[in-house]
Amino acid sequence: MIFVDTGAWFAAFVPSDGNRLVARRWWEDNREPLVTTDFVLDELLTLLKSRGNTQRAIAIGRDLLDGSLACLERVTEDDLHAAWLLCRTHQLSDWSLTDCTSCAVMRRLRITTVFAFDRHLREMGFEVVPEPTA
Repeated sequence: MIFVDTGAWFAAFVPSDGNRLVARRWWEDNREPLVTTDFVLDELLTLLKSRGNTQRAIAIGRDLLDGSLACLERVTEDDLHAAWLLCRTHQLSDWSLTDCTSCAVMRRLRITTVFAFDRHLREMGFEVVPEPTA
C-alpha cells in the first residue's frame, strides 16, 4: 500500500503543475493500492479551490470520497494526538499538522512508502516515490 500526499494528488490532476509529467508517469506505472487521509483530502480540495480549480476539486473530492481513487483513511483521535506530539517535538521543522497526521496514520497502518513531491515525509523517515530528479 502506498500513501498519497497532497502535492502528488495535485500534480497528478492539474495540468499546469511542474511535477505533472513525473506524477502521471508514476501514476500509470503504479500497481499498488493507494491510501490517503481525510486531512489530505481537506488540504487538497482547499488548495484546488484557492487556485481556481473548483470543478476539479468537486470531481476529485467525489472520487476520493467514493473510494474510486484510493482508500480514504480517517484520522483517528489517537492519530491526532500522535501528530500533535510530533509537531510539538519538532518545533524547528516546517512540518504541517497534516504532514504529522499523515505520518501517524502511515505508522498505524505500517505504510513505508509515500507518493509525494515535498521533503517533509522523507525527513520523517518514509521512502518517497518517485525518486527526485536532478
